[in-house]
Amino acid sequence: QAQLVESGGGLVQPGGSLRLSCAGSGSITDIESMGWYRQAPGKQRDMVAVLSRDGTTTYADSMKGRVTISRDNTTNTLVLQMNSLKPDDTAVYYCHVRRIWGSPYWGQGTQVTVSS
Repeated sequence: QAQLVESGGGLVQPGGSLRLSCAGSGSITDIESMGWYRQAPGKQRDMVAVLSRDGTTTYADSMKGRVTISRDNTTNTLVLQMNSLKPDDTAVYYCHVRRIWGSPYWGQGTQVTVSS
């Protein structure tokens, strides 16, 4: 059974940066897109950034200019570089894989807290 494992979350001051990583274990086939979502307490889970199989990137309006999604093919890792973080960015961040066929995959989440 393939799994996604996020890392890189933590506590950062406003204006700071974090780099989240998502490592896949096992084989995940028929990938349509990979992305990052986040969920703050009491709120729905929202898209942060998505990398489609054709290389197209999509970013949430609130994150444009502050985040970059990329994939390291040598390590099979999905990366989210976040800069100029704000307290409103505080949430649990989840890695997600959407497949052309079959069920999607979610990671267990990594906490990001932006606070002084």
